[in-house]
This record gives sequence, structure tokens and C-alpha cells, in this order.
Amino acid sequence: MTRTLRPTNSVIATALKLIAGLGNPGPQYARTRHNVGADWVRELAEEFQIPLALDSKFKAEIGRGSIHGHDLRLMIPITFMNNSGDAIGAVAQFYKLDVAELLIAHDEVAFAPGVVKLKNGGGENGHNGLRSVRARLANQDGYNRLRIGVGHPGNKSQVNHYLTQQTPPQEERDTVAAAGRLSQTVLGAMLAGEWQIAMTALHTSEKAPVDKAPVDKAPASPANDEAAAGQTQANDSSGEQDGI
Repeated sequence: MTRTLRPTNSVIATALKLIAGLGNPGPQYARTRHNVGADWVRELAEEFQIPLALDSKFKAEIGRGSIHGHDLRLMIPITFMNNSGDAIGAVAQFYKLDVAELLIAHDEVAFAPGVVKLKNGGGENGHNGLRSVRARLANQDGYNRLRIGVGHPGNKSQVNHYLTQQTPPQEERDTVAAAGRLSQTVLGAMLAGEWQIAMTALHTSEKAPVDKAPVDKAPASPANDEAAAGQTQANDSSGEQDGI
């Protein structure tokens, strides 16, 4: 019998119970831009000593532990990007999670490398991994996202290669990794479901680093972010081939 996910509550703060990072499986994709969400979750697991183990039932690497006093699970689907929802939906249904208790970390072509933003619900901006997640969450889009900027190649026809076949230069990888190292203020508020606090701290820190970010570089201005987002949406940037 299929379990129905409980609807999200937009008023009361809801602590996170599951953080998932999107990517494609296999060594050929390990260092590509499309895998930055999975990379972020793996680094989080290492930092807080939460072992990730393969669970074939959920088609994912998954682990349970505590981060800043919050008990939760971390997971990385082992499916291809387009089928990410198979793993995430299975875990959410098995543990009867509210969509508000989920955070999905993923690559975002609308933002330059070094820009990281939080978002609650809304559209997928052409991201097929997020489309799959929504489809397996009973078409609910109220889950939370950590959008990790990877930039855009400038042409829709080049997105597939840019995201899944190119290995970005080390300087870009370092910039993306540094931006993903969230301050204790941001991470703690995020885990507690205090999204306004988390967003204010994170998005303000893009202009002037607050708690930490020893190697953070100044990101593009908000105006440029909006222009990039508009261009990306016009291009429907995530492509339609398998794994995008």
C-alpha cells in the first residue's frame, strides 16, 4: 500500500530530517559540475563523521547522525540524475517525512560558481533531477533546496557537455567548495527550519563574509544573478538527455 506524504506546513518551523545531494553515479561523473550537490553532502558527512553506506533498498548511500544537535539522515542517490526521485521518494515515504523536512542540494546554472542560495519550494528551472524528486513526492514542490552555482556555458546546446563531461578547473572547484562551507549560523538555522534566519545570514554573507569563509571570493552582484537566472530560464538550461 502506498503511503501518502503529509503536506508541508508553511507557518511552524520544521526541522530537517533528510538532506540529499544530487549527482550521477560512476567515476566518469565524480568531478563534474552536475555532481556538486552530492559532493556537498559527502563533505558534510565527513565533517560531522556520519558514515554513508550503500542501501540497495533505497538505491542510495545513506547515513544517520547528529549535526549541531539535530538527528537526521544524509543521502546520495546512486541512480542517474533523472531518476533521483526514486531514491529520495522511497526514503521520504518509508520514514513518513513531511516535504518540509527535506533539503535537496543540487547544481544551479543560474548562478556563477561561488554563489550558493537557499530556496523553499517553487519550480525546478529545467533541472531534471528536481523534476524527478517532485514527481516522487506526490507532485509536491514544497521541499527545500540548496542551490550551488556552477555557471552556464552560454548556449543551451552546450549544457549537457558542460555539466556532465567537463572537469572544471581546480580554481573553480575550490571556489564552489568554499562557498558551500556554510557558517554555523546558516547551518544551524537551516537544520532547525528557521529559513528566514538562514537565508538572511547566507545571502548577506555573499556580499560580506560573516562567520567564516577563509577563502571565499566575492560573487557576482544580485543584479547579475537575476540577469543570469533570466537567461537560464529562457534557455531551459538543464537539457533532456539521460543523466541531466
